[in-house]
Amino acid sequence: MGIVESMAPNGGQTRLAIKALFSLPAIVLGESIAINGVCLTVESSGKNTFGAYASAKTLSKTNLGSLSPGSTVNLERALAVGDRLGGHLVSGHVDCLARVEAMVPEGESVRCTVLFPHEFGPLVVSKGSVCLDGLSLTVNECGADWLTVNIIPATLAATTVSGWKSGQAVNMETDIIGKYVARMMAPYAGGAGSAKPSAITGDFLRERGF
Repeated sequence: MGIVESMAPNGGQTRLAIKALFSLPAIVLGESIAINGVCLTVESSGKNTFGAYASAKTLSKTNLGSLSPGSTVNLERALAVGDRLGGHLVSGHVDCLARVEAMVPEGESVRCTVLFPHEFGPLVVSKGSVCLDGLSLTVNECGADWLTVNIIPATLAATTVSGWKSGQAVNMETDIIGKYVARMMAPYAGGAGSAKPSAITGDFLRERGF
């Protein structure tokens, strides 16, 4: 985790200064660091600290605008080629703001229910992956505009999720593979980008060798 040291709003944009609560060596200007799952570019750096700029577009799509000096945030550096991939592929490009509906203790874990805009429903699948405030999580159950995830003790101890409450806005990024599949299938399913309404039928699949 890290702490927001300062924020400097300017015409709908802002610059943030962040201090990491862990060793953050060799920060390079221009590298990407995710703040609550939002990929931002490092503009300045010091010992375990860095500064980054958030545009008006970023603030409109995420919860970064609600932060203030002293806020605790989740931090993650960009994946280095050759490292183990401990979660799923995350770009840091947030799709939408979701809202925590409930946090229910279950043994040492917590079951979290999240509501999100229904247009993202097709990109969320049971046992698939979702990123909430930068946390790579497995979807337990889902519907058209909701999902549940199980927060294990290790995640509760190391991130801001332990402080989540009902009604809280969180940044949500759906799985990038699902986005590509939806985009590629849209012309055949009558979705965005299709020339005319159509549907995937048994005949359609047979003609293509399925």
